Amino acid sequence: MPEHHDVIIIGGGPSGLTAAIYAARASLAPVVIEGYAAGGQLMITTDVENYPGFPQGVQGPELMQMFRDQAERFGANLKTVDVTKVDFSSRPFGVWTDDEEYRAETVIISTGASARWLGIESETRLRGYGVSSCATCDGFFFRDKEMVIVGGGDTAMEEALFLARMASKVTVVHRRDSFRASQIMAQRVLDHPKITVRWNAAVEEVIGGAAVEGVKVRDTVTGEHEVIPAAAMFVAIGHDPNTGLFTGQLALDESGYILTDGTRTSVDGVFACGDVQDTVYRQAITAAGSGCQAAIDAERWLEDQHAAQPAAGSAGA
Repeated sequence: MPEHHDVIIIGGGPSGLTAAIYAARASLAPVVIEGYAAGGQLMITTDVENYPGFPQGVQGPELMQMFRDQAERFGANLKTVDVTKVDFSSRPFGVWTDDEEYRAETVIISTGASARWLGIESETRLRGYGVSSCATCDGFFFRDKEMVIVGGGDTAMEEALFLARMASKVTVVHRRDSFRASQIMAQRVLDHPKITVRWNAAVEEVIGGAAVEGVKVRDTVTGEHEVIPAAAMFVAIGHDPNTGLFTGQLALDESGYILTDGTRTSVDGVFACGDVQDTVYRQAITAAGSGCQAAIDAERWLEDQHAAQPAAGSAGA
């Protein structure tokens, strides 16, 4: 017989582990199927300086280990395997890994979202050493230096404007000759005195040994190459929510993010938190906050279900 639980949490980043802490403290004995990519995007983040409580900063993997230790301290059961299938058509809900089947009264989904990357070797090698997908997270480290933003949508415009507050110069590199961003956002970038746009340019290499020193681009019209001096390169070409498991099971938006009312999904008893349903903030602290909300929502939902059940021996039992 499959194991039966009150709460199963799918995903082990800041939102899932915060949900685990709250659910465990509520005596719900949550099972966290954290996946082989446990810890989420913080596992590839070096210095985290904007998470409250760490005035000197903390390494991303170190912070996630603290989350795991705290969840386990209160009784959460962490399993480092991937979920391969779910069934939300009836309760108890079904969750499968390669060799186990689990059943749960409630499920909290916290599988996160993955940043899109350019897919070049030097980008991967220097990720965390000047290459980043989050200007809000990492721009501070390169203040008063030149920076590059890659992208042409609203996110790229927002990140360029944010970096312009602290950079000596920001260069936006875009493959085309016009932005996809909304007109108002694009105009703000074009009008900014500290922002330059390199049109019709594709990034071919990030220059640098131990840290970023420049970005080599190819002109998509002429084929000429140019190296743009920079201490950092921020890739802002979008995110992909990790929701492949839930297609056909839950309501998703056009980009694949789980649609929620608070943390409640389209299936009663299934909740979602963190970047898998957050298209705006995508910060560790906001993910953790929504994990707290999801656990409280699940706890109250379970209480309501128990309260609605007739007591043993009562009329109709």
